[in-house]
Amino acid sequence: MFDLEEELKKLPARPGVYLMHDKKDAIIYVGKAVSLKNRVRQYFQSSRNVSPKIQKMISQIDYFEYIITDSEVEALVLENNLIKEYRPKYNTMLKDDKTYPYIKATVEEDFPRLLYSRQKKRDKSRYFGPFTSAGAAKDTLELAHKIYKIRTCRRILPRDTGKERPCLNYHIGQCSAPCQGNISKEEYCANFKKAIKLIEGDYTEVTSYLEDKMLKASEKLAFEEAAGYRDLISSVKTMAIRQKVTDFNGQDRDIIALARTLEEAVVQVFFVRDGKLIGRDHFHLNGTSGEKEEDILQDFIKQFYAGTPFIPHEIMVEYNIADINIIEQWLSGLKGGSVHIVVPKKGSKERLVELAHKNAALVLTQDMERIKREEERTTGAMNEICSWLGITGVSRVESYDISNINGFQSVGSMVVFEDGKPKKSDYRKFKIKTVKGPDDYASMYEVLTRRFRHGIEERKSGEHGVTSEAGSFMRFPDLIMMDGGAGQVHIAQKVLSGLGLDIPVCGMVKDDRHRTRGLFFRECELPVQIDSEGFHLMTRIQDEVHRFAIEYHRSLRSKEQSRSVLDDISGIGGRRRKALMKYFHSIEDLRNATVEELSHIESMNKNAAINVYKFFHEEDK
Repeated sequence: MFDLEEELKKLPARPGVYLMHDKKDAIIYVGKAVSLKNRVRQYFQSSRNVSPKIQKMISQIDYFEYIITDSEVEALVLENNLIKEYRPKYNTMLKDDKTYPYIKATVEEDFPRLLYSRQKKRDKSRYFGPFTSAGAAKDTLELAHKIYKIRTCRRILPRDTGKERPCLNYHIGQCSAPCQGNISKEEYCANFKKAIKLIEGDYTEVTSYLEDKMLKASEKLAFEEAAGYRDLISSVKTMAIRQKVTDFNGQDRDIIALARTLEEAVVQVFFVRDGKLIGRDHFHLNGTSGEKEEDILQDFIKQFYAGTPFIPHEIMVEYNIADINIIEQWLSGLKGGSVHIVVPKKGSKERLVELAHKNAALVLTQDMERIKREEERTTGAMNEICSWLGITGVSRVESYDISNINGFQSVGSMVVFEDGKPKKSDYRKFKIKTVKGPDDYASMYEVLTRRFRHGIEERKSGEHGVTSEAGSFMRFPDLIMMDGGAGQVHIAQKVLSGLGLDIPVCGMVKDDRHRTRGLFFRECELPVQIDSEGFHLMTRIQDEVHRFAIEYHRSLRSKEQSRSVLDDISGIGGRRRKALMKYFHSIEDLRNATVEELSHIESMNKNAAINVYKFFHEEDK
């Protein structure tokens, strides 16, 4: 039994990390402290000056634990690691962890390459970046390859020279083919050094080089070639404009600003590398309600720089943050050099922070508009359908469909929409077991009976300790939307009545042209507005349940076809047939396989592989 008063008395006056748990043992908050004794006690004293978010968290704390560290910096590192591992609900969290791309120069090779990389490894290569977008990195690489024709292949040169034909890049003019001995090592490496200058942002030399090439091509009347050089010059100039020099004396800086509403927060980061503003990015944060701006910014800085491989010399921020000295120590240790966090008060630096803030505010405004539109087409659309039906409290909707060809391989599908959005993890498929021939009503009766009987059984099991995660049918819908009219609705009502369930059922009625025209509910057909979000949601539900049923039916037919074909091949029994069907996605893939490929499949041998190969290829003759 956790005795709060006793545990509070035991808290040491030392730096460390504390973890708050709820009654289910879930970690709901992780924090760090200079003095665990003082910090943790504050939560359980007067809450008059505490935000509603923290008050709610405190009400859910069942017990706490703590870890002592030797310093505040160690506590900060541990706090970051624990937050990343457990993602506690009351911590301010980055919504996603972004990784930034690099350009990798394999300088240790005789014929070095320029490659796109998502990781900065500790190898002998040289890395440029991080770039703020994949597009920027790929555009730079493409330009370097077009101008200087640097290879990308994995061949070990000069060892593999002449062993294989040149790759596609050579044929499209983006590689000088050192693999064929078409260029000397000296000339290739000279071009490689020029490509590095381009990546580093030195555009003067490459522009002069291309202008000279364009002029010579024009003099030879090779106007198409000259136009190609002209286009490359234009691309270089565009890239140079993108990386406009700012007044930063060639230093690396990040500029960070925040915009927020009561519930949402967005942080904008401008990236300055070698004095050039090379890009920007924005980040959404969860759990910021009731938090101060400076605290949100501090939490962002800790999480962001814990996950990025590059840390600049200076970080310019909008607000003074409480733990600035500790965070500077931590970042300096990660960088291996001094890092300073500053709040500019005047001049161009302050204007850049203001610009970052305006960009964050713009992103937030656009997000709010996007969220509003998304709500209109999801929860708003669902509310509209409910208003037509005259019901309330609908979150989960289930819809069903039957698919077969003249009764062959009849299947049923169940799709789920929650708050107007598909919840694919809850989709279910049914093979029809009791119905012979094409009888959609009887098939639907079987599907619905199995679905809700399973649900009832799982609910009973749940009373004995089976969780909702274990029971795939345990959650019942608030509304059933049948793909059809009165007949389908009556089938569903018959099943529910027989099982003692009371769930509203409506039918999505179609006209003679198979277009949705209304809703059948409580023995009446209700008109709907065809230009409304509610109507569009109905259409999406119908399309989705139909798609899901047809795809399942096709997959079974494909397997049946594969099974019947393979039955005719000598030496292919159940085990080998299963292995072949698992490995190959279609009969066509199997037909195109070589004897060698077939013989390497589990349970197959050379003779069986030859039999399969002969079966398909003798058939073609």
